[in-house]
Amino acid sequence: MEAHQTVDAVVIGAGFGGIYAMHKLANEQGLSVLGFDRAEGPGGTWYWNRYPGALSDSESYVYQYFFDKELYQDTTWENNYVTQPEILDYLEGVVDRFDLRRHFRFGLGISASNYDDANNQWVLTTDAGETIRATYVINAVGLLAAVNLPDIAGRDSFEGELVHTAQWPKDLDVTGQRVAVIGNGSTGQQVVTALGPQVRQLGVFMRTPQYSVPVGLRPLREGELAQFHDDYEQTREKIFGSALGFGIEEVGRSIWDYTEEEREQIFTDAWNEGGGFRFMFSTFGDLSVDEDANRIAGRYVQDRIKEIVTDPETARKVMPTGLHARRPLCDNGFYQTFNMPHVEAVNLSHSPIEEITPTGIRTADGIHREYDVIVFATGFDAVDGNYRRMDLTGRDGVHINGAWKDDPTSYLGMTTPGFPNWFMVLGPKGPFCNLPSAIEVQVEWISDAISQARADGIAVIEPTQEAERRWSEHCQELAKDSVFGRVDSWIFGANIPGKSPSVLFYLGGLAAMRELMKAEADAGYPNLISRSDQGVDERAATVTAAIS
Repeated sequence: MEAHQTVDAVVIGAGFGGIYAMHKLANEQGLSVLGFDRAEGPGGTWYWNRYPGALSDSESYVYQYFFDKELYQDTTWENNYVTQPEILDYLEGVVDRFDLRRHFRFGLGISASNYDDANNQWVLTTDAGETIRATYVINAVGLLAAVNLPDIAGRDSFEGELVHTAQWPKDLDVTGQRVAVIGNGSTGQQVVTALGPQVRQLGVFMRTPQYSVPVGLRPLREGELAQFHDDYEQTREKIFGSALGFGIEEVGRSIWDYTEEEREQIFTDAWNEGGGFRFMFSTFGDLSVDEDANRIAGRYVQDRIKEIVTDPETARKVMPTGLHARRPLCDNGFYQTFNMPHVEAVNLSHSPIEEITPTGIRTADGIHREYDVIVFATGFDAVDGNYRRMDLTGRDGVHINGAWKDDPTSYLGMTTPGFPNWFMVLGPKGPFCNLPSAIEVQVEWISDAISQARADGIAVIEPTQEAERRWSEHCQELAKDSVFGRVDSWIFGANIPGKSPSVLFYLGGLAAMRELMKAEADAGYPNLISRSDQGVDERAATVTAAIS
């Protein structure tokens, strides 16, 4: 690559979002586009998260692209959920199918992105010191990519293998070793379940035990794959016309309209079918907004844990309490793992980690446990974390941290004032739903906005402060009605020490989000494109009024 190069657009990231953005801009619009990813190949999140047990928690027929019918119908899968290797193979296949590899520079990241006001260009610096100038930047850096590695005393003194699940070495084999896993969110539960039968000793350190239901992993039944392929149009309409994009039935019925026995049966049916979002949103419509209803669902899960975990003291240690209001989880035998004699649960609310020593972990109760491997399943500085860690400045040299301060903001989850022609896929205050579904609609909207601006000779796409303010207020208002905002979780940034909790998602659902995006586009993007033509203010007011 040339030391200095000018292109129409740069795409940062090569996961679901970056791959599709590259296809839309390079193949469909014919723009000159360069893509960058520090990974040695495509895959994004699924390139890095190679830990044992890594699995999608939305079903296979949903967890893929829908923009191309032939691609969908040519894709095959064996089970109702897809594993990390399968997803990685799928994304690599998409890159080659649409001849996108030639546009990407793998093993090379962007270390700085700075807006040049005078020339209305972004000046990007690669890790190799090269300079790229581009009119448009599409950030597809991932919702869950900025690794959260807790600063525990003595962490760097450990003489064994210390690894984060999102940085799992390709050659790491823990078979027969003594392993500690810190964390019990979705990743923690998956890795614990997978490692349980493999290791000699397993310590599971959990600060906040979480509610989880079975995932319901099973092979596809005879004829099921062909049916999914035949139902492409109906499935696509169902997914993108829903709130969650998971392909599940989203019910509105109230738990209070059913007897205790009827509730129990409905929960049992969902438990047996599997899926965390199905248990939360396909049983009763008020579990996400009514605390009393939510606690009934939580008690059902608690009762199942007592049945599964045979030792009462262990069951107490892994038992979630309070609201079932973090990201809905599902597992493939997490609670059963604690029945293995070599698996120990350590509840950190009772015995916090005091320090990591050269040979293991010492808790506050004075117990020292020795390990060969310590696995951090401690998640990410979600949504805005990747941006805040960048050398990223917009108009007038304002850094993104100065623009966002304590509350990362956006308009429609994709643009932010002061950063012209700069777009985010899965940015702050974007939809809380199945991620490939959200990615697809956002990339299409971004691509259409760029295409329209170029056709109209519009040089700058940038949201107004008023549009951003109204969107933020709307997201905050929706969060007030949800039980998800009443507990500490990564959904609101509460997992990062020193980070001010804020509303990171739009909780109105994918279908409603699509309607608002369509309204903005149909009106000619009045909240993003400055024009002198008559009526632009009225159109902008109409769109923002619809948001409220």
